[in-house]
Amino acid sequence: MPLIDTYAPGTFCWADLGTPDAAAAKRFYTALFGWTAEDRPMGPDASYTMLTVDGRAVAALYQQEPAAAGTPPQWLSYISVGCVNDSAERARMLGGTVLMEPFDVLDVGRMAMVQDPTGAVVALWEPRRHAGAGLVGEPNAICWNELATTDPRRAGAFYTSLLDWSAEARPMGTVEYVIFSGAGESRGGMMTIKPEWGPVPPSWLVYFAVSDCEGQVALAQSLGGAVRLPPTEAEGVGVYSVLVDPQGGVFSVIQPPAWRGAGD
Repeated sequence: MPLIDTYAPGTFCWADLGTPDAAAAKRFYTALFGWTAEDRPMGPDASYTMLTVDGRAVAALYQQEPAAAGTPPQWLSYISVGCVNDSAERARMLGGTVLMEPFDVLDVGRMAMVQDPTGAVVALWEPRRHAGAGLVGEPNAICWNELATTDPRRAGAFYTSLLDWSAEARPMGTVEYVIFSGAGESRGGMMTIKPEWGPVPPSWLVYFAVSDCEGQVALAQSLGGAVRLPPTEAEGVGVYSVLVDPQGGVFSVIQPPAWRGAGD
């Protein structure tokens, strides 16, 4: 079981969901993934719900503020950095927008929120007491982060310069898929938004590993979720599906090939 205590700079380390109905989202995700939820105070009348597997934090969710009414629910991906002040300033120099200037999150870390030149939003995280998810790559934990963008060349230039990543384009079926890597390890993926997808804004998609993709999709539907992309096989990668929670948050589940017999 890949237990994680530290993350190298340039590595995705955490994800949380901002939602207009935290109580309903908590019911949905704990039932879907078997997570345990623990509410932690986050100011007056607010809490940050840690979601755990076997006592290890895998993600979190929180109630969006009233001022954010009308803002779609969103899973936000976090990338670990050595100095968030420097990274935020570099993001600005590279053509990105700093949506939230660097600030301390109690004693657990320091963060900033940036928007890449194509419009996708990501958080930069300088860890202190909280490095990120304590479990990755196992069932019901985060295993991948993928950027969908309208301009892969511009987005690729931004992230490779910001995070010292390299980018390698690979054919995947009829499309080209870009793998971002750093320090010899895969960091994330990128693909171009297709016209037939409709008005999809550039964004980072969070993937959760599951042992039975089809079963997980059926469970999500029974809990009030919707299917944006039905279970689809990607050769050498696994069977994946894009889902929407009852409040509108989009995420993906994937069953790696090595687990093919686990849920069948």
